[in-house]
Amino acid sequence: MAAMDDEANGTLHPSCGASQPPYSEELLRSLDLPGRFLFATLTLMTLIAILVFIEEAVYIYRKTPSSKRSIIIWINAAAPAYERHTGKFKLEFSSSPRFFAIVIHKFLMMMIKECGGQKLLLRRFENGRFTISTGPCCCCCLCLPRVPITRQTLFWLKVGTFQFAVFRPVLVFLSIVLWSNGNYVLYNLSPKEPALWINISMGVLTLTALWAVGIVFRKVRTLLTCKNIIPKFALYQFIVILNHLQTTIIHMLATQRVIPCAPPLSSTARGSSQQLLIMEMFLITVISRVVYRRKYHDLEPLECTDEEAGDKKQTPKTILNGAVVEDGLPKFYKPSCSAVAGSSAQEFVYSGTTNSHCPYQNNF
Repeated sequence: MAAMDDEANGTLHPSCGASQPPYSEELLRSLDLPGRFLFATLTLMTLIAILVFIEEAVYIYRKTPSSKRSIIIWINAAAPAYERHTGKFKLEFSSSPRFFAIVIHKFLMMMIKECGGQKLLLRRFENGRFTISTGPCCCCCLCLPRVPITRQTLFWLKVGTFQFAVFRPVLVFLSIVLWSNGNYVLYNLSPKEPALWINISMGVLTLTALWAVGIVFRKVRTLLTCKNIIPKFALYQFIVILNHLQTTIIHMLATQRVIPCAPPLSSTARGSSQQLLIMEMFLITVISRVVYRRKYHDLEPLECTDEEAGDKKQTPKTILNGAVVEDGLPKFYKPSCSAVAGSSAQEFVYSGTTNSHCPYQNNF
């Protein structure tokens, strides 16, 4: 409040014109009692989130097959990683965005693994097509053709996410080199400055990676409904929106001095220290533990699916004394695939949807 009065009188506190955030010691000394309580609460939330992730990683390591183990741990680590870096002042070259670039690729690989791997995914959607008119790039381009689901198409979708994990660290390294020479300023978006073109390149890489994930999700979401792929995708999207869109808006407001100076924090420093993001990532960490901790069984084999489809096309049957009479000829009854594969009907708890390809079992 005092800083706003000083701005109205034409006088500014020296810290309001500072481009760099203050040291932690200076910040803690300037906090009053409510500020210290808030700082301690946010620090406690960060520590709890890290402990929740460690406990979840141990559970996943013990209960999850080795083919999916590292992928799920990487995805669950996204929110705690952002929360840990947001607990401090966010540096211009924080490792969190580079970490999330890998998480985007891991999420695409998780959807492929949940379908049984690349070979089974191609067999399940052998005659299907990808709808590429989806967000965030081409959601309005409804005239785009549908692409056949082939091994080559799936390869290029993997490249779409993998390039983000490779080229983003390269651009960040280039930014560090230019910044050390005094040629890179994060908030200087002049056409003659490299910051504008580096940010545009990162934006293009990010949209391409998100587009590839959206294409695959739109195709497999019905098949993986009983594996809670929609809540998992929603959590992944919340991390993207909160850490990129929300952060960008706050940085723009701080650059334009819409966020007032509060000594010892300048407007830019207040835009870099986002306490709101800590609480948001804490909630996502807790919800992710609930969603990913449930133990899911693999999808029903394709042979069983084909058998059930063939049974629907057969002529009506009559069961007499344990034998099947079809067209007047008795045949012995053959158990269904689900009866052979599963133990008992009470062992599985279904998701309540019409998709019966993958029963799951609660394991809390």
